[in-house]
Amino acid sequence: MTRNRLYATLPVLLSISLLAGCDEGTVAEEQANPRPVKTVTATTEPEKIGSLPGIVQARIETDMAFRTLGRIVSRRVEVGDLVSKGKVVAEIDPLSLQLAVRSAEADVRDAQAHLDNAAVTERRKRTLTYSNAASMADYDLAEQQLKSAEADVAKTTASLAKAREQLGYSELRAEFDGVITATFAEMGQTVAAGQTVLRLARPELRDVVVDVPEALLSSGRVGDNFSVALQLDSRQVTLGKVREIAPQADPTTRTYRLKLAIDQAPEIFRLGAVVTVHAMGEGTKGSIPLPISAISNKEGVDHVWVVDGLTGTVKLRMVELETRAAGASFVRVFSGLREGDEVVVAGVNELTDGQKVKREQEPRS
Repeated sequence: MTRNRLYATLPVLLSISLLAGCDEGTVAEEQANPRPVKTVTATTEPEKIGSLPGIVQARIETDMAFRTLGRIVSRRVEVGDLVSKGKVVAEIDPLSLQLAVRSAEADVRDAQAHLDNAAVTERRKRTLTYSNAASMADYDLAEQQLKSAEADVAKTTASLAKAREQLGYSELRAEFDGVITATFAEMGQTVAAGQTVLRLARPELRDVVVDVPEALLSSGRVGDNFSVALQLDSRQVTLGKVREIAPQADPTTRTYRLKLAIDQAPEIFRLGAVVTVHAMGEGTKGSIPLPISAISNKEGVDHVWVVDGLTGTVKLRMVELETRAAGASFVRVFSGLREGDEVVVAGVNELTDGQKVKREQEPRS
């Protein structure tokens, strides 16, 4: 019986030995034959927006309008005129407003007369009441009439102040020292309250307005320096610094508006001048461009496979990317990689951490 059992078990043991030998052979074969992959060397490239057109605009610009309805009888400025704060730049017909002031003044005089009469009556009634020649009810009535007359004086005085203020609205005055950049109404035209008549700007505070494509937005950050040159004379160059970046894209053009401060620019950079904006190398931040095929997304986090040059094995590393543009073949890596790292760009889906690979450098386009 024992010999029969041995004969029955022997084939099973031989099969297990053969399977184990096959597994060991497969592992050894994998170690001897590393997985072939294509790699690129991480190279930092400076980010720049390149050359884009822009327009010089005033940083502070306001539309000037009358605060009451009227017909324009005077406009004392034209486009390009320099004005000082408080200067009268336009007027509307003040006749109706002057009549309103006169009416309010008459109301004040009438209310004051009623107050004087009520005061005399109150004093007389008080004296008669103390001598028992008049009733307390008569004195109370006189006192009430005096208080009413005082209230009428206060009311008409306030109305007079309002009418005089309205009369002041017949003159349109400059809110600050500046230059007239546009006119929207002519003498003889009737304008409504709030209707724009003139546009006033401060010429010493200037911005260059640039519309940047959505794909290049990552290249612009507040505080970055740009070179600004006149299109008509490229020798005229000044420094522009990013002061403001639009929080959302224009719905039609899908561009983001950047405003570059050029406060120290020469006078030749006049309002409305067309300029060319160039990114400056100094102070710009860099990123590493990689093919989209190099990115492996695991559980919503972007990773790349980096090759260890000493051991020839790969290791998964988390990276931070720019927003991917639709249809783009490359993406920029902002953090997670260093200059000189060797990154796998083909075959990333079949790799495991610590696996040996056979590298083939992918030529950069």
